[in-house]
Amino acid sequence: MQSKDSMEKIYQQYAKQVYKYVLSLSQSVDIAEEVTQETFYQAIKSVNRFDGSCKVSTWLWAIAKNQLKVYYRKHPLTEDIEEYKETWATEWQEKGYIDEKMIIRKLHTYPEPLREILYLRLLGGLSFKEIGEIMGKTENWARVTFYRGKKKLREELIKDEE
Repeated sequence: MQSKDSMEKIYQQYAKQVYKYVLSLSQSVDIAEEVTQETFYQAIKSVNRFDGSCKVSTWLWAIAKNQLKVYYRKHPLTEDIEEYKETWATEWQEKGYIDEKMIIRKLHTYPEPLREILYLRLLGGLSFKEIGEIMGKTENWARVTFYRGKKKLREELIKDEE
């Protein structure tokens, strides 16, 4: 996987998935774009260290997660959460599940990996297969964990409204 053509193919195949992953974690289009670019830059720089012991997608997601941490160290978050209006929050509002801030606040209290799975699916729009790969688990595990988490979230939000 050392040729320029190979890296171009990898970029074409995985750029959208890496972007979605970073977007789900950062909740910011600007950050997701920047970190995605940096992820592939770092991948090109370290391609000789890729030993094939994991999938290319897993390798890229690990780089992306590290690059997001680097980004946050260099750019501490100062923006208000209100700036990040997400489609899923609008849908939940329409269904009567409170407001966006309350949803995100509630998600933030959940333990890992549940919180990350909910973010990846609700904010990032990743498939259960992609989530399973990121988390090193099966697609079915991701699906079951997500639905249990979503049910818990819905019940808690409705309970808080009463």
